[in-house]
Amino acid sequence: MATGNDKPLMRALGEFFGEVWKGVKTDPSKPGRVTRRRVEQRVEDTPDGKVILRRTTVEEIIVPPRNHDQ
Repeated sequence: MATGNDKPLMRALGEFFGEVWKGVKTDPSKPGRVTRRRVEQRVEDTPDGKVILRRTTVEEIIVPPRNHDQ
């Protein structure tokens, strides 16, 4: 049953119930937002030494609130 995740049971339960509590507290009438962040990084050698090249892409989808009057 070991999956390589050495997280203690109490921590895993705390994270689980923390996410549930966050869902309970979240206002459902607010517009939704889906965010994905991707970071690509590589190291290049230059005549002046090593340089780190990093590209960060943030994708957001903003869902407008529904109009319940229709």
